[in-house]
Amino acid sequence: MAVYVAGLVLFLGIHALPMLQSTRGRILAAWGEGRYKLAYSLLAIAGLVLIVLGWRAAGPGPQLFAPSPLAIRVAPFVMIAVFILLASSHAPAHLRAAVRHPMLIAVMLWSIVHLFANGDTRGTILFAAFLGWALVDLVSVVRRRAVATFEPRWRADLIAIVAGTLIALLVMTFHRVLFGPAVVPFSV
Repeated sequence: MAVYVAGLVLFLGIHALPMLQSTRGRILAAWGEGRYKLAYSLLAIAGLVLIVLGWRAAGPGPQLFAPSPLAIRVAPFVMIAVFILLASSHAPAHLRAAVRHPMLIAVMLWSIVHLFANGDTRGTILFAAFLGWALVDLVSVVRRRAVATFEPRWRADLIAIVAGTLIALLVMTFHRVLFGPAVVPFSV
C-alpha cells in the first residue's frame, strides 16, 4: 500500500504544481520551459507507474462500504460523458467553451461514479484522492480565471463526441481485462 500511496502523492502532487503559481514561476525561470516540462512529465509518469504497481500489489483491501447499485447502473453512461469531456478538453469545441474546464469535470465524474461503485479500501483511496485533487484544482483555476480563449468549431464537438464515445465503448469492452470487473454485457 505504501508504493500505491507514494504514487498517488507523486502523481497528484506534480499535477498540483500549476496551482502554486509563484513556485511554478520560479522553477520555470530557473530551469526553462523545456526542462520544466521534461521533469514534470517524468515525475507524472513515475507517479503513474507507482500507482499501477501499488494498485496490483495492494489488493482491494477491506470493503469500507457496499457498492451503490445506482452508481453501478449509471457508470457506463457517465463514462461516455467523461470520455467526451476528455476528448473536448484540448479542442476548440463549443462543449469546452460551455463547460470551461472539461478535464476537471471529467475527473470529478469519473471519481464519483467509481468511488460509489466500488467501496473497497484501494478504490476508495484512489477515487477519493482524484476527486479531492480535481475539486481543489477547479477552485484554483476559477480563482485564477484560467480559461482558454478560442473560436469554437462544431467540427471539434463532433470529433469529441464520436471519439469520446468510441473510446468509452472500447474501455468498457476491455474493462475486465484491464481493471478487473466486467462493467457491461459486451465486456470480454
